[in-house]
Amino acid sequence: MGVLSLIIKREFIAKVRNKSFIVMTFLSPLLIVGMSLLIGYLANMNEGEVKKIAIHDESGLFKRDFKNDKETTYTDLSAMPFQTAKDTASKNYEGLIYIPKVANPLELATKVEYISDDSPSMEFIMEMEDVINHQLTQNNLKELGFDSAKIDSAQVESDVHLAKFSGEDSLKGLNEIKIGIGSAFGYLIMMFIIIYGNFVMRSVIEEKTNRIIEIIISSVKPYQLMMGKIIGNSLAGILQFTIWAIVGGVLLVGVSTYFGVQAGAMSSVDPSLVNAAKQELGGTIQMYLHEIWNLPIGTLITFFIIYFIGGYFLYSSLYAAIGAAVDSETDSQQFLLPIIMPLMLGVYVGFFTVMNDPHGTVATVFSMVPFTSPIVMLMRIPFGVPWWQLTLSVALLFGTFFGVVWFASKIYRVGILMYGKKPTWKELYKWLKY
Repeated sequence: MGVLSLIIKREFIAKVRNKSFIVMTFLSPLLIVGMSLLIGYLANMNEGEVKKIAIHDESGLFKRDFKNDKETTYTDLSAMPFQTAKDTASKNYEGLIYIPKVANPLELATKVEYISDDSPSMEFIMEMEDVINHQLTQNNLKELGFDSAKIDSAQVESDVHLAKFSGEDSLKGLNEIKIGIGSAFGYLIMMFIIIYGNFVMRSVIEEKTNRIIEIIISSVKPYQLMMGKIIGNSLAGILQFTIWAIVGGVLLVGVSTYFGVQAGAMSSVDPSLVNAAKQELGGTIQMYLHEIWNLPIGTLITFFIIYFIGGYFLYSSLYAAIGAAVDSETDSQQFLLPIIMPLMLGVYVGFFTVMNDPHGTVATVFSMVPFTSPIVMLMRIPFGVPWWQLTLSVALLFGTFFGVVWFASKIYRVGILMYGKKPTWKELYKWLKY
């Protein structure tokens, strides 16, 4: 145990003293905030731009239905011959809506054209189709003898009020917030596993290529060396995440204090504030912050650390085995895809299933499978997960880790002294039998 602790200490100190580690630990939160602001800025850059669209309506049915708004202005060129309008639109407008003259207006459902060298957005196409559909529907109603004006006035737009059984108001889009938070934690798990797993692999490759490993294993067992590297790097990762969590917590508390939201799962919002929140943006932000505080943040952070340790140990043992089997990072590429694929599968399966049915069969099964549970289970936790499922998932994860370590240590023991030969999957299988 003394030898293992020395290896862990060596790996941990070497990692935390690295200048890039120190810089990225404190710079990453600022980069994340900066990237978020940049994305928001770029998303709003085009808000002031107005698209100019020309209309050539030979039927005379639609030219008044296309209304100008903040994003689009429409110009009627129906008085011109079609070819002249087309040439004018190609030089001065982004596109031309061409509506031909037909005997039956219903034919326009498939004969309206949008002419442009640039592909229009799906939103613009849907808005254009909505205008056409509405006008053709109005014509059908008139022909059938219905009063379209009365039908329009009879239409009702509903606004469903969301509430909890406790009597508190709930918010629309809360599921999206939950999946967003869960996805962020799951994505961090994946990135940490890949980043720190590569650190372990590079460390093994470096010591192997420098022949330092031959001296080290003369006094240390290969299994101890592998575990020391894995644990040492994991402690560095936990330290880095802890710093990020503290910085993120300070930012969240600061924003909550600014908007007057009390932290804690048992906090409550005054009823008068709830009513005012429906009218004021500040109140809405307060309600959303209140709901975020009511999420199982403590459970989420606790299990993030647990799943990070378990997932990292599981995958890092494979990374260490790969590092021992190859002589360079280039040779390792053929073995990395089977490791990364389960992580990617966890992200996509979690995102597309947890949002729609967080307690469904698919989401539950993949939150139990050890190679995907660190990601999928973290996406499920904001929705509430029974403790027996969390316990079983963690038990399976660490149980699989010990099994994988046993196999990986066999590859590590043989491969760490193999030089000058590119291993194959067949070779790795033979090493398992030694």
